[in-house]
Amino acid sequence: MAAADHRKLAIELFNHTWTLMDLESCTVEQTDEMLHSAHASTYHWLQVGEPINQARGPWRISRAYTLTRRFEPVLYHVQQCLDICKQIDARDWDRAFAWEALARAHSINGDRIRTLENIKLAQTTPIEKKEDRELLEADLATIIIPD
Repeated sequence: MAAADHRKLAIELFNHTWTLMDLESCTVEQTDEMLHSAHASTYHWLQVGEPINQARGPWRISRAYTLTRRFEPVLYHVQQCLDICKQIDARDWDRAFAWEALARAHSINGDRIRTLENIKLAQTTPIEKKEDRELLEADLATIIIPD
């Protein structure tokens, strides 16, 4: 497959994944499609993307699994994202959203302390652009803090 085709599919599948993630509620079939689409997008980015795309893929997959409330795959993919972010010295936005994803993982697992710790790590990660900071804060506000 040509690089341009991989890139086109990676982008289309990325956008399709978000469309499914934004639904109020999903059928079993839509949930499966969302997970497959997230994995497929990541596959295509691995073929042609920059190192940062290799970090964003597992982040997106973890976010999709969060919606299914399946802690183990969320944690697995978040850890991949964090490892890659550290390895490539990812910029502010990507590192902050990796902590956001880890907070979300611990939230669905009912771990209040780790949820709050990772929210704090996300909040204290310096982010250069104001609009990126606002996007992060809006996402952090959607995390349910366990009792």
